[in-house]
Amino acid sequence: MRAALARWFDLSAHDTKIGTELTAGLTTFLAMAYITIVNPSILSQTGMNFGAVFVATCVAAAVGSIAMGVLANYPIALAPGMGQNAFFTFSVVIVGGHSWETALGAVFISGVFFVFLSIVPFREWLVNSIPRNLKLGIAAGIGLFLGYIALKNAGVVVDDAATLTSLGALTEFEPLMMLAGFGLIVALTARGIRGAVVIGILAAAAVGWITGEVAFGGVFSAPPEWLPVLGQLDIAGAMTLSMATVILSFLIVDVFDTAGTLVGVATRANMLDAEGKLPRLRRALFADSGATVVGALAGTSSTTSYIESAAGVEAGGRTGLTAVTVGLLFLACVFLAPLAASVPAYATASALLFVACLMARSLADLEWGDITESAPAVLAAVAMPLTFSIADGIGLGFLSYAIIKVASGRPAQCPAAVYVIAAIFGAKYVFL
Repeated sequence: MRAALARWFDLSAHDTKIGTELTAGLTTFLAMAYITIVNPSILSQTGMNFGAVFVATCVAAAVGSIAMGVLANYPIALAPGMGQNAFFTFSVVIVGGHSWETALGAVFISGVFFVFLSIVPFREWLVNSIPRNLKLGIAAGIGLFLGYIALKNAGVVVDDAATLTSLGALTEFEPLMMLAGFGLIVALTARGIRGAVVIGILAAAAVGWITGEVAFGGVFSAPPEWLPVLGQLDIAGAMTLSMATVILSFLIVDVFDTAGTLVGVATRANMLDAEGKLPRLRRALFADSGATVVGALAGTSSTTSYIESAAGVEAGGRTGLTAVTVGLLFLACVFLAPLAASVPAYATASALLFVACLMARSLADLEWGDITESAPAVLAAVAMPLTFSIADGIGLGFLSYAIIKVASGRPAQCPAAVYVIAAIFGAKYVFL
């Protein structure tokens, strides 16, 4: 078995060993295991069954990670994406008024498109055509949106008739514990402790269990019933004009998240070839896009590559064996459903706020010296939390970019892809 693994993952060429790869896989898993709690907590607000989504989350992460490891030999793990699940829940279902079954149908369709784009040259054209500053603005905006949701869910931010929102009572249990959990996660991360997010979530939850503020349902059990979400997607319902921009938004976020993660982690692992390109890129994209299709069938929002994979790379992971290890650990997680269901919203909000801080850092890389580049990106970022819609933030970003470039006499600086996407969102705002 050891010899077979060494040959399949080409361990000697990557100067690594099986033990190192297994350790790296465990490290990556600990860094992203919070998604098994956070994802069902978010998606269950649409009416989806928490336990069923928990299983779907574990299965999608397992399938995606194993596919990435086996097909592309990359030490990159996958799971339902943060940001995509918020868009699914709050923008598409709660605000948009669509059923969660229809939203799953939209995820499936976007995944099919992504699979197609992954095997034809059009994908490279699309990704390379979207201005870098808009990509940065979208990433930061999703982070700000997640931060707003975290503060709102924990009662740190509350409704206000005069100012729309205001500060809640910070001395109450939930806001206090959310902020404490967030501080613990940040402090542990600063100290370089692996699994800081999971530790912070469980520590904040444990205080609630000990004080009796939150009921503790146990740790191990047989896997929850999966049928309430398995195969429940409504593809026909998603194939309507009103869902076109939703599908496009899912696709854009998934494409850019994947591209950014693959490039970032692969660069960190010294995996780029002599021309600075990613080897086996098509296989990696196919694994990622295929995982979104499988995840929609399983009953969860878009599945994507995780930047937390960098933690495993730092621990020595260099091949797909690291990703396969992560996938197997996610499969084992299906027996931990009682623990996941016992974690309160304020504890997962701590993780959401931490992820928001990480994603918002992309604003620092904006081209601030060119206002025609930075202004649309900032508009997209600010609009997402204020409109409570990732799709509308993306739409305003693309529309403003195209209009500003034309109005400033620089229409040639606006790629054709931006004009196309801006036209789609413009039609949505005018006719829908």
